Amino acid sequence: MLAFTIRRLLVSIPILILSTFLVFLLVAWGADPLGDFKSKNPPPSAAQIAAREHELGLDQSLPMQYWNWIKGVLHGDFGPSVQGSAFNIGEELGRRTWVTFRLVFCAIIIALILAVIVGVVTAVRQYSVLDYAATLVGFFFLSLPVFWFAILLKIWATNINNDFGTNIKTLGPPGGQWGGIGSWAGFLVLPTITLALSSYATWARFQRASMLDVLNSDYMRLARAKGLSPRRVMVRHGLRTALIPMTTQVTLDVAAIMGGTVITERIFQWQGLGTMFINGIQTQDTNTVLAWLLISATLVIVLNLVADLLYAVLDPRIRLA
Repeated sequence: MLAFTIRRLLVSIPILILSTFLVFLLVAWGADPLGDFKSKNPPPSAAQIAAREHELGLDQSLPMQYWNWIKGVLHGDFGPSVQGSAFNIGEELGRRTWVTFRLVFCAIIIALILAVIVGVVTAVRQYSVLDYAATLVGFFFLSLPVFWFAILLKIWATNINNDFGTNIKTLGPPGGQWGGIGSWAGFLVLPTITLALSSYATWARFQRASMLDVLNSDYMRLARAKGLSPRRVMVRHGLRTALIPMTTQVTLDVAAIMGGTVITERIFQWQGLGTMFINGIQTQDTNTVLAWLLISATLVIVLNLVADLLYAVLDPRIRLA
């Protein structure tokens, strides 16, 4: 197990390097980081432009710029930002990662619990009224665009607050300050629901299909023929095996959830990684975009490693050598 983990981590290093380098080239070729600076009125002099290029390292070749960024990351320095010296990418990354992590973690847990329960129940009671109702609800949330669903939730919560005097927060905490547990939970409610339901719809259908395959398998019939209790057959033999493909699906969807946070944070005005990424794109800040990609890619790689390790836990027949 340890050797497998080490090998996977070593293989992940060139993947991270290649992905960040490709994004670096796309941003560097597709935008001018000094575009806003050069468009000032009155326009800056050639000496000022040259000084700014030197400050940001833009006077070097692209391979050297990327190499300097890699060396800086290894020392915890994500490079200068075109947004000014007051914007420290490393400090912002640490603070905003924790903000986004709370959102993504809560959304995944809620979506996973709902998907497993609904998927198992609808598989056991296939073609029942409950199965058809769950299918209808699942396709409804599956067809809703994330941004549209988030806006609807925001409008609905605002109307509820106005009509009944409740305290559902529709915007992110001002200045990133979360306050006590009540305030923390209030700010999390709407964006978490947005991400959780959009993921739940897919996972519930996937879990239902996986559970149906397991229920019709020979070893399940053998377990029932041995006289094992229905609960033991369902949980120990059925659900445990059906969770293996579900584990793969969840880890693969983490990238989509991270993409969903970009939209969700923008709508609810959260100061997380999604907002940081959008600001980096708008200001053509290459180092900020690379920092966001590094965190997102690392998260996806780590979760895929965790999924591979969970396979051996869920099914002892699987051995990682």
